[in-house]
Amino acid sequence: MSLPITDTFGRKHTYLRISLTDKCNLRCTYCMPQEDMQFMPSKWLMQADEIQALAEIFVEMGVEKIRLTGGEPLVRKDVGQIVSGLGKLSASLTLTTNAVFIDQFIGDLKEAGVGSLNVSLDTLKEERFKNITKRDHFTKTLDNIQLLLAENFVVKLNMVVMRGVNDDEVNDFVRLTVDQPNLHVRFIEFMPFNGNQWDMSKIVSYADLISDINTEFDFQKLSGELQDTAQRFQVTGGAGTFGIIGTVTHPFCAGCNRIRLTADGKLKNCLFDTSEMDLLTPLRQGQDVRDLIYSHFHKKHFAHGGHVDFSEKQAKSEYETNRKMIAIGG
Repeated sequence: MSLPITDTFGRKHTYLRISLTDKCNLRCTYCMPQEDMQFMPSKWLMQADEIQALAEIFVEMGVEKIRLTGGEPLVRKDVGQIVSGLGKLSASLTLTTNAVFIDQFIGDLKEAGVGSLNVSLDTLKEERFKNITKRDHFTKTLDNIQLLLAENFVVKLNMVVMRGVNDDEVNDFVRLTVDQPNLHVRFIEFMPFNGNQWDMSKIVSYADLISDINTEFDFQKLSGELQDTAQRFQVTGGAGTFGIIGTVTHPFCAGCNRIRLTADGKLKNCLFDTSEMDLLTPLRQGQDVRDLIYSHFHKKHFAHGGHVDFSEKQAKSEYETNRKMIAIGG
């Protein structure tokens, strides 16, 4: 058994997020704004056996949870094979998806032991869905969310809240959790990435969300762990929960346990850190990548990849030196 992946602040990293592709069937502006975005060539991407090999190494190094992300992970033709292989590891397996294709993979997910999924959904209004995603998949998305619930999956809806775009729907999302024990909502503050037109004024903050929800609902804060990204709450008498991921105004860096592996095999020790460690090339050359992993996490900053506070004037330009969100894997 290898030593755990620990940084210089004593944080132990047990949660691996693997991006399978930078491609997506939607075009959400906060993630992939350009219609003409150039995607990575297939030869740059980790192949199914390489994903499996790296995942096995990380599990040996103490990873307890693996999440598959994209882009949209389900657009990969070999995603069934990938899910099947990772499902055999001791780490729990889950994924983040827009749910458009999820009905085709219910059996694969169940067989691999996947019990919960995060579904990206930023609005409950059909026309607004088209405006945000630039695609007409609203009905299919809602139908597939209902299918997941009917098949007894735990579903977490991820809503990126943007001022003047969808912030008037926050309480509509909270209302969904009242009667559904397997349905949870996560409100995510709008974060800065390359090309997504981020501005501090567009953020609906943690405090704003609490205030807005409090106008309509009585709710209690739930206990959690230090490494949790979301502060969780439950409407009084409600069945499900809602949470707020306040990356910008209410960060959770002190308990960060996350490892990010991009679709082209680059290791990132923080969502916002521009430095990366190539694991795919040395893996293909037959090298042991463990020391590379350890060394990269020994360089991890305490917060936000070492960048300035989001409220600083230079924040927008500084954070835009990073990859586009879709090329990282959320």
